[in-house]
Amino acid sequence: MRFKYTILYVVLIVAVNWAFTVVPLVALPGGTLWPPVSLVVGFVFVVRDFAQREIEHFVLLAMLVGAVLSYVMADPFVAIASAAAFAVGEVCDWTVYSFTGKTLSERILYSSALGTPVDSAVFLAGVGLFSAAAAVAMTASKMIGALIVWWMIRRREAQNAAPAG
Repeated sequence: MRFKYTILYVVLIVAVNWAFTVVPLVALPGGTLWPPVSLVVGFVFVVRDFAQREIEHFVLLAMLVGAVLSYVMADPFVAIASAAAFAVGEVCDWTVYSFTGKTLSERILYSSALGTPVDSAVFLAGVGLFSAAAAVAMTASKMIGALIVWWMIRRREAQNAAPAG
């Protein structure tokens, strides 16, 4: 399938936004509320990188499609906060991914490291749950997925670069 990552990216945006509306928040020490769905959002950032490889800069249109579908299919309040967070976080991610000229693994790591904290802060502010602790917890949750994919891609790059013996 030619656009499999692009389709997956749009589907994940909608699925994550829907999940934010149905999965209860978890209370952390100190009264901070943490959305456990944020554990899968890091994968969305990485899938966006693969979607960009398929459709280049049109990935921003895919993000818009995901945001519009989320507004219709998920809670509009969450969809608006998510669209704002995705717009800011994904533009950071897209910029790093597009213009650094690094290896794929490095672009995934650097773009996620910049995009996830921005996305977390904007989303939490948009739903009225922002605190430094919540932003750190959400960012760390998102980076778990990005780090797993970064590690797998980095290993594959190293194996491909190793001389045949």
